[in-house]
Amino acid sequence: MPKKNTVKTRKSTAKKSSTSRARALKIARIVAAKQAEDVLILDVSKISSLCDYFVICSGTSARQVRAIYEEALRECKKDEVGVGHREADDDSHWALVDFFDVILHVFDSEARSFYNLEYLWKEAKKVPFKITSGKPREQNLR
Repeated sequence: MPKKNTVKTRKSTAKKSSTSRARALKIARIVAAKQAEDVLILDVSKISSLCDYFVICSGTSARQVRAIYEEALRECKKDEVGVGHREADDDSHWALVDFFDVILHVFDSEARSFYNLEYLWKEAKKVPFKITSGKPREQNLR
């Protein structure tokens, strides 16, 4: 009996991981379409129990940070993607949306540099993708 549960858990974990990856790529596409800069997806599934992926990006102004944040919420709501938590500071230097398995961080360039999540999570694997015509596309890994 324990082996069946272990196998079942592995299968559901693999399925969850591919769903999470697809969601992270979708969110990256959404923010790229709003002209977010330096879009980065980090796979934190092996080093954190918080979530599976971080999507990190920058806006060039407080207004753009807020627009990227709101567009991600709007588009994910259309697709019935659940939101666990969301917040944005009053000055829109940093906005965050917790989609449970994916956490979106939208910074202005100064805040991104200051908090430096890429360094704090440097052990995370970067998910390669290309931005073509303002939209990210997964790169061929071969």
